[in-house]
Amino acid sequence: MNEYEFKDLKIGMIEEFSVKMIEEMQNDFRKITGDINPMHSSKEFAKQRGFSDKLVFGMLTASFFSKLVGVYLPGKNCLFQECKDIRFHSPVFVGDELTVKGEITEMDERFGRITIKATIRNQENKKVCSAKLMVGVL
Repeated sequence: MNEYEFKDLKIGMIEEFSVKMIEEMQNDFRKITGDINPMHSSKEFAKQRGFSDKLVFGMLTASFFSKLVGVYLPGKNCLFQECKDIRFHSPVFVGDELTVKGEITEMDERFGRITIKATIRNQENKKVCSAKLMVGVL
């Protein structure tokens, strides 16, 4: 876990990590949220709607933005304040290997806050999700 302080950070700084989407994550997310939409649990249902397999929950994918800021950028000294403009660009499937990347684009010394351009790409380097993150650095 990184422990960046505000003074350690600079615009253009990048951190990233990878995660493989597994069935257990799908099942746990379903249990936690109660989202029982068959698009996420039935391959047949998803295929009838034009997809190759059941979809990973979009918000499960986006939840890795929390790990990005809480563990990597800035890490331990993070106070996740805002997640704006979340976009789901392409579907994610169980078995996909995702790379979650964040780049500092703005810094506000007055409030000890950074803005991060966050993206998630799959194993084919296709963007699957993006957002703008506002993070306080304690």
